[in-house]
Amino acid sequence: MSAIDLICMLPLILIAAAPVVIMLLLGWYRNHLLTFSLTLAGILLAFLALYGISPMIPRRITGLLILDGFAVFFIGLILASGFVVTFLSYDYLKGRKEHPEEFYILLLLATLGSSVIVASQHFASFFIGLEVLSVSLYALIAYTRNELSIEAGVKYLVLAAASAAFLLFGIALIYLETGTMEFSQIGARIASTEMNSRVLLAGTAMMITGIGFKLAVVPFHMWTPDVYEGAPAPVTAFVATVSKGAVFALLMRYSLQMDIRIDSPLFLVFATLSVLSMFGGNLLALFQGKVKRILAYSSIAHMGYLLVAFLSSGQMRVPAVMYYLTAYFVTTLGAFGVVTLLSNKERDMDSLEEYRGLFWRRPWVAGAFSATLFSLAGIPLTAGFIGKFYLVAAGAEASLWLLVLILVLNSAIGLFYYLRVIVIMSARSSGEGIPAMHLPLTGSLALVVLAVLLIWLGVFPRPVIDIIHSMAGSI
Repeated sequence: MSAIDLICMLPLILIAAAPVVIMLLLGWYRNHLLTFSLTLAGILLAFLALYGISPMIPRRITGLLILDGFAVFFIGLILASGFVVTFLSYDYLKGRKEHPEEFYILLLLATLGSSVIVASQHFASFFIGLEVLSVSLYALIAYTRNELSIEAGVKYLVLAAASAAFLLFGIALIYLETGTMEFSQIGARIASTEMNSRVLLAGTAMMITGIGFKLAVVPFHMWTPDVYEGAPAPVTAFVATVSKGAVFALLMRYSLQMDIRIDSPLFLVFATLSVLSMFGGNLLALFQGKVKRILAYSSIAHMGYLLVAFLSSGQMRVPAVMYYLTAYFVTTLGAFGVVTLLSNKERDMDSLEEYRGLFWRRPWVAGAFSATLFSLAGIPLTAGFIGKFYLVAAGAEASLWLLVLILVLNSAIGLFYYLRVIVIMSARSSGEGIPAMHLPLTGSLALVVLAVLLIWLGVFPRPVIDIIHSMAGSI
């Protein structure tokens, strides 16, 4: 490894050094505000380092990592999301019984694991990054140690361990057939060599099972509503965005080395997962009475939408996925930011009835929440509308008309449960259920920024689209 390689790895090194510094500090002095500030500083320095390495990319670092425009874009998106989740967490954790400092260490480690995943070009680095992310999430999900969070943490632990076993066995079978674990060489050898198709298909099926769990696509989605409901609200925001986005970016990089033709078994598998996720997520969300569970099933449907662009084969494929994930990150962080902002020390504000009349008591919070719901539904002048337009365009470019039609139909179904939440917030109420407290400053600031970004990405998306097209060209 050369000096330039080390410089290119500076964002990862900084985000890895931050939890070490915090752990050393906690050995002799505990202070929530100081730990919070150091976490923000570590993430910010790593984000700024991305600009410093931009003239040196793309660059392969050994056989494990590659820092190209695609990886840098998603590392930046992950770091920005970690920054927002840190902001949301400060007041959420303040005053609780648990020591809040370790929470930030785990959050930084989860951010590091996600960043390694999106920069991976080898199964070894991918699995290491995935396990760093997963182990951190086990503790983060159960961090508040109440009945719901412990149950959610145990469920995620058991199912994530099972999915990791499938993934590892699948990787072993693929290595058995190809003799390599580098993504580029795997694609080349599959294309040029006669393989034992049964072993290769078995390995690929196991890999899809492991990745399907992380993405929470149907039928690997059963953990999602329970974990979303039980986890602390800021952690739920992280799981819904960073965890899923990192794995989808990795899947996108890996798939580019393969030829997923419309007549191939892989295409049929992913198309089935897409259709099941869209219908399953949206139809099940119609019957939910809690905000977190509604957003959980909504996220399942959104992974199904993304698979439509994933299966397209035109030039819009990668930019469509990148823009939609950007819009999805901003929107979902905003939605869970509202839940975080309104939660108290005893429990998260989750029941739909607790949101009744929110427009009449906290109009700007209800307005921000409505904007996120409109964006998730794909209403014009929001980031979600441009994102769905990109998905439809990518699907149409590849003539995936049936999948595009199903996407549009499911977007209409999703509109019902998003509007249901807005109607409940608009209804008059006696004032019960809304916490009588001042809204925290850090969480309010994060929510305002997210709401502005959400509208800006829907009204004036050109700068972000230009960045995405320039970054996507290097993958």
